[in-house]
Amino acid sequence: MASTPVDHSAPAPGTAASPQSTLERLRANPWLALIAVSFGLLMVQLDGSVVAIANPAIGKDLGASTAELQWVTNSYLIALAASMILGGKLGDRFGRRFYYLVGIGGFVVTSVAIGLVGSIEGVIVFRALQGVAGGILMPNTLGILRAVFPPKRFPLAVGIWGMVSAVSTSLGPIVGGLLVEHVDWESVFFLNLPIGIVALAFSAVVLAESKNSTGHHRFDIPGVVLLAAGMVALVFGIIKGETWGWTSAGTLGSIALGLALLVVFGWYETRREHPLLPMRLFRNRSLTTGAVMTLLNFFVMLGGIFFIMLYLQNVRGYTPVEAGVSTLPMSIASLFASPIGSQLTARFGARVTIPLGLTLSAAAMFSMLTWTVDSSYATMWPPFVAMGLGVGIVLPATAAAIIGNAPVEDGGVASGLQSTMLQIGGALGTSVLVTVIAGRVGSTLFGELTAAGVPTDTAHGLQQAEDAVTMGIAPVAGDMPAQLRAAVVEGSGQAFVNGLHSAVTVTGVLCVLGAVAAVIGIKSRAEEARNTSARSADAPEPAVAVAAH
Repeated sequence: MASTPVDHSAPAPGTAASPQSTLERLRANPWLALIAVSFGLLMVQLDGSVVAIANPAIGKDLGASTAELQWVTNSYLIALAASMILGGKLGDRFGRRFYYLVGIGGFVVTSVAIGLVGSIEGVIVFRALQGVAGGILMPNTLGILRAVFPPKRFPLAVGIWGMVSAVSTSLGPIVGGLLVEHVDWESVFFLNLPIGIVALAFSAVVLAESKNSTGHHRFDIPGVVLLAAGMVALVFGIIKGETWGWTSAGTLGSIALGLALLVVFGWYETRREHPLLPMRLFRNRSLTTGAVMTLLNFFVMLGGIFFIMLYLQNVRGYTPVEAGVSTLPMSIASLFASPIGSQLTARFGARVTIPLGLTLSAAAMFSMLTWTVDSSYATMWPPFVAMGLGVGIVLPATAAAIIGNAPVEDGGVASGLQSTMLQIGGALGTSVLVTVIAGRVGSTLFGELTAAGVPTDTAHGLQQAEDAVTMGIAPVAGDMPAQLRAAVVEGSGQAFVNGLHSAVTVTGVLCVLGAVAAVIGIKSRAEEARNTSARSADAPEPAVAVAAH
């Protein structure tokens, strides 16, 4: 691989090292680059889960409607999903370090603006802009690692990257709960200011610039527009599917429009000399399968965390901080699982590691079938550990399958593809599983209420509160007699648990099917080695410029 040389020679005896040579040594250290990108990753992932805890306080303080409050989350997710591949392409073409720093700066500025704006409309607008900044930042984290780590070390780097990602997401409820309870909701966003300043300062010093040496050519603006429009329509349809209904004209129309635009985007990209997203990447079976497995992994992770938090807080009565502390076994398991997953992937390949992780996640889901309205914590922590291990093992394996099978010059685009699949998987997980829970709650609520001792007429009236029960909230009123109130709480809790059992069954089955698909779709280590040797013999690797400035 051609690159611009960096002088690592020692200074002459008796002379002090020049500032430039010291800077070059810092920027030649890939582990410092890993630390630098971990700061940005921590900021984005922590923010995503912290804000979920802050939403009720935001709604109360700013007088937001339920629909407006949903857009605090949805505007961020849609903007993030729509901009990730573009962010990776910008880094590949014009400089990964530069766009990583731009993403951090934008994320910090929009975070502070959210805390200061003082209106729900302003919060929604700046959350969307924050999503764009995150979309520029995130793919360039892995793009930078792909450029600076040698192939043998790259899986380990991705494992540590995955560990930071998983732990940041899991710590969100604890950090968010503490800040909202003891400070205010604005502090959730102001937290990004000190993290971002440290990230900018450290990254500016230790990161070397890297980008493609492809010469001058016109940027694919039509591709950007088609991809962004398709992703916005698709993710919007997925998000609204739970509230509008999956068979409603609005949901089906939005999803169909999004898919149609993405098909047109794919057709258009095959006719571009320098496309935004090279379609040739999908000729690699392992890369394509890895992208689908990434979607499934975050379907499990974010969808699972969503209904677990509903169960802990609304059915069991835990505070947000207590719920966050209760799921620490999941965080700790993820902490160890990601580096282990990267090492297993380096030794045995993603074809072995991904099915292993998905099998653990399936075991976690099926073990939650034992949960009841008053389960002890002893029945909870084993599936938390299994889920943390499963998700943590799969994350670096899918990243290796996607980014490791992409040419170095497409590292940012491949990272953007992976990050996009993460967001789509998370949106699908929460939306689809809420629908599954709602369907089961609707079919069993009346029976569970009457079985708990609620009179038939009252039970019929309470069926109108199906939406509340789907969230784990018992539809009790202050003037209800104590005995009736207890019966409503018991029946509603049981109906929600029925829905939870349906959700974990669906998720567990998907994990089993995903494990089988990974074995079929991902190449063995021997096949990968043969293909790599053939590619090396047929053509030289395109140049990637790396500079220490």
